[in-house]
Amino acid sequence: MTARSAEPDRWPPPGDHPDLSGPDPASVFGGLFDEHAGSLHAYLSRRVGDQTADDLVSETFLVALQQRHAYDPARAGVRPWLYGIAGNLLRRHVRQEVRGWQARARAAGADRVPPESPEVRSTERVAAQQRLRHLAGALAALEPGDRDVLLLTSWGRLTSTEVAQAMGIPVGTVHSRLHRVRKSLQSHSPVATSGTEDGDA
Repeated sequence: MTARSAEPDRWPPPGDHPDLSGPDPASVFGGLFDEHAGSLHAYLSRRVGDQTADDLVSETFLVALQQRHAYDPARAGVRPWLYGIAGNLLRRHVRQEVRGWQARARAAGADRVPPESPEVRSTERVAAQQRLRHLAGALAALEPGDRDVLLLTSWGRLTSTEVAQAMGIPVGTVHSRLHRVRKSLQSHSPVATSGTEDGDA
């Protein structure tokens, strides 16, 4: 067994299953924040905007600190655990999120550039507006659980196992939801369905 560092209060060595029940939670959670806050914020900001993401990230780590004794490193990695907490908080904002997608769909369908502008004549711009309109409408129409699975995978870049741990559902359910949602979005922008391939063994 490797000897512990002479500085026992420092953030533990790299790993996704840290012990959160130690005597110095401030130090441990400082390390957790440094390691995971950036990617968590990037995911949340794409769903609810930067300002709300700031609040949700802070609240996620506050809740994690309060519930640290409930975390079992033998059951799940700390990253999906944090995303699970963030997902629970995010559900409070589902209605705003859906309204946001609907607004984006309407905005993408509206011609906001003067007719004489050369941008109006750009076929790429028109195509991009159409893709965004269809994609935003499709995302707004998804069931919340299906949307969470898709965006945790594509935007959060979690594996199917991590998504299952974050949402508290079986991995098979994640796979079936992804298959169903991606199939339904095949006619929309590839941005929604692109993402990392699962790293599960």
